[in-house]
Amino acid sequence: MEASNLSFNKCLFNVFNAKLIYMSSNSTTVAGFVTLIVFFLSTIVLQAQPTPKETKVFRAGASTSNITPPLGLGLVGNYGVPPPAKNVHDELHARTLVLDDGNIKLVFVVVDNVSIRREVFDAAKEIIHERTGLPKEHILMSAIHTHSATSANGEGERRRAWNVGKPFEPYQLFLIRRIADGVEVALNNLEPARIGWGVGKVPQHVFNRRWIMKEPVMNPFGGMDKARMNPGIGNPNLLKPAGPTDPEVSFISVQSLKGKPIALLGNYSLHYVGGVPKNDISADYFAVFADRIQELLGADRQDPPFVGIMSNGTSGDVNNINFGGTREKHAPYEKMRIVANDVAQEVLRVYKTIDHHDWVKLRAAQSELTLDVRQATPEMIANAKKILARPDTAKPLFHSLERTYAERTLNMNREWPKKVDIILQTFRIGDLGIAAIPFEVFAETGLEIKAKSPFKPTFTIELANGNYDYLPTPEQHELGAYEAWYTTNKVEKNATRKIVAELLTLFATIDD
Repeated sequence: MEASNLSFNKCLFNVFNAKLIYMSSNSTTVAGFVTLIVFFLSTIVLQAQPTPKETKVFRAGASTSNITPPLGLGLVGNYGVPPPAKNVHDELHARTLVLDDGNIKLVFVVVDNVSIRREVFDAAKEIIHERTGLPKEHILMSAIHTHSATSANGEGERRRAWNVGKPFEPYQLFLIRRIADGVEVALNNLEPARIGWGVGKVPQHVFNRRWIMKEPVMNPFGGMDKARMNPGIGNPNLLKPAGPTDPEVSFISVQSLKGKPIALLGNYSLHYVGGVPKNDISADYFAVFADRIQELLGADRQDPPFVGIMSNGTSGDVNNINFGGTREKHAPYEKMRIVANDVAQEVLRVYKTIDHHDWVKLRAAQSELTLDVRQATPEMIANAKKILARPDTAKPLFHSLERTYAERTLNMNREWPKKVDIILQTFRIGDLGIAAIPFEVFAETGLEIKAKSPFKPTFTIELANGNYDYLPTPEQHELGAYEAWYTTNKVEKNATRKIVAELLTLFATIDD
């Protein structure tokens, strides 16, 4: 308004001068002076109008990129030799969502795979950066953790080998290219959009799979654990679950300015469901959710297509089996449909209550954190050599998996470095916070991040920007069991403390 006032005063001065000229000139007619006055008054009105503010435009785009491997490749996620793929139950995808506030773009890529090592994600980010100019720090890539897909970690995954520096295998190269293609397509699909988010609760499908036992149980290293993973329904030695669960399902919704759904990204802390025949390729309940939410939102047959996405939350110690309950029987794929439908129905319920915003601020922060790698003790190495020296047919000394862990112990001790650098990442979408961690993260760590984050709500995506296996808290390490065993857990026992502290620091940098 200061500029408008100056213009107004200037115009008055001009009118005053015009009047003086009129009064001193006999040749000026009354009609001419009136015309002059009208001209200056119109100038005042025009110059006094406030300058229109620049309109902020929010945009969103999404895509799917088919990453289904050829039949014959091994399907990882269980012990033993990976069975070959003989059937495609449902195609695997890299699902992408791009958000743009006019200043910053944020990219989510959720990949239908059990886990993906950092170097594969890094290679895809490099291509995306070169082709689009997007900062790598603004790209969040994660795996869903289906147990019915081909490995993206390389040939040495079963041995927990250090694959860094080795040439990419054919499927990894294919995956890198298709991830990058998917992001480029999503960028091509950007359109003016509105965004909203919400949180629901689906507690009936999440159970802590680690149980504290009444009597300690032996582990593959010859030691005794206070806890056990998947201890079996009806086990008389069960005492209580070893940790909490996170029942929340968080989601981000984007729609066109006319209300047409563009994409919905969910986050639920459930490991996977399973019930897949051993030779089938499947993206588990994550894909069923994507299909079901599309149906519930009435978003079929759109151009460009609607994209439903489910990311994995902090589910490293959570599955959908109630070991304190009774045994259930389900046909193949039946349970994952039940889970996906219940989660989608809850998302729809909350979806109907949320506001979609015309514009929100986007921010991102990323850092690398150096962690110590766990080292095998001399006793562990000697014990592993002793186990492997025995005949394959010999009765186990301690545990049915002792040979597997003896091999992994020697491989990790020989190949892994003393330290690793991991990527930690945070996004801000309006008042929503998102953390990304490259581990299978326990539910209690996700709950801690939610409680301490400056953003409400907040959720965490696990297996993001890499994978370094399980991440127990120091307290869970004391209980032992599968997730805390050497080679299943690879980094220092205090890692969660450092990771949570670093994420909170990153959140603070985007809290403005």
